[in-house]
Amino acid sequence: MLVGKMLVGKITAAYGIKGWVKVHSFTRPKENIVGYLPWSLTLDSEALQLDVLELREHGKGLVARLDTIDDRNSAEAILGAEIFVDRSCLENLAEGEFYWNDLIGLEVIDMSDQSLGKIDSIFETGANDVLVIEGEKRLLVPYVLGDVIKSVDLEAGKVRIDWVEPE
Repeated sequence: MLVGKMLVGKITAAYGIKGWVKVHSFTRPKENIVGYLPWSLTLDSEALQLDVLELREHGKGLVARLDTIDDRNSAEAILGAEIFVDRSCLENLAEGEFYWNDLIGLEVIDMSDQSLGKIDSIFETGANDVLVIEGEKRLLVPYVLGDVIKSVDLEAGKVRIDWVEPE
């Protein structure tokens, strides 16, 4: 990951013959990704800074035309690239709100200070987000502040949960 940058999406496929690419946005709503410019693309430890010339919805996703990417071969060359933006582009969150990127990698402890592992990823469901915790066992824990998630301490790198795995 790039220092001072936030992961906001990924280039998933080439689209057409004029250099357009399909973009998977991690922002909510997905169209917000275009509000954070310029994009820094990283692929195989190389970084490339590009402006977005056009972005539009296509089906359930987004397609984009990027500066200097003007044919299908150029578009295919950046497939899988992760899209980062400067953290300063992002809005400040209210107390108790966190960007997913800030939670990934944090240690998860239960109410008796037992380590359950680290947050590997997070995904959305209709009702709430779910933490994927990799430890001795893989746990799926709903991200429900106050009820399940008792505290998040970014400085200490820990999330305290009150969770008993269903049997």
